[in-house]
Amino acid sequence: MDIQKYILPRIGTGKTPIKIAILISGSGSGMKALIEHQFKKENCVHSTELVISNNLKSQGLKYSKSKGVSTIVVELPTQGNSEEKRRLHEQLIESELERHEIEVVILSGYMRILSPYFVEKWIGRLLNIHPSLLPDFPGAHAHQEALDAGVKESGCTVHFVDMGVDTGPILAQQKVLIFPNDNLKELQNRIKTYEHKIYPMVIDALSEGRVEIISSTEVIIHNP
Repeated sequence: MDIQKYILPRIGTGKTPIKIAILISGSGSGMKALIEHQFKKENCVHSTELVISNNLKSQGLKYSKSKGVSTIVVELPTQGNSEEKRRLHEQLIESELERHEIEVVILSGYMRILSPYFVEKWIGRLLNIHPSLLPDFPGAHAHQEALDAGVKESGCTVHFVDMGVDTGPILAQQKVLIFPNDNLKELQNRIKTYEHKIYPMVIDALSEGRVEIISSTEVIIHNP
């Protein structure tokens, strides 16, 4: 992907924070951590204005509603072939993003792969967090693959979303040790603790204008 196609958001301020939408599918623990960060951080320059889930049973919906965040469910349509349903689903999401004047989209446990059509419109303003040290163990089963491989450490990676699966420019990573007797749940919970810290920090940097894209694989985050 040509880095010139990456369009970074404006620089947010305490009075005019960057308007964020979070896309979730399940528990929403990462969403909760980000919203709590925004409430606690003095003069935070980003604000969660919208939470969208593709899953009516997503446990995170109750929390976002309790915090006064506009919260909607956009389920996959039932009519049409798979590509038609995918395109219509993303168009419905896009209309909500436009209606709420969203400036940055944050994927947090969102279990759908976005189409190139959607990604191209948001590239540079579309972030994901993945539970491994990319490029190792991309895809949906990163924890189990790390355990099966017998590696001594894994972690989490915040990256821009591009046209591939977990292939976008990396913004930040956090290493996490894997212990000899770890099971899937233990490793997942340990990494999740760090996910909840690193993701808000990266979103701070992006919203404060401290992110510089050097190449398709290199990003610099400047100190405050």
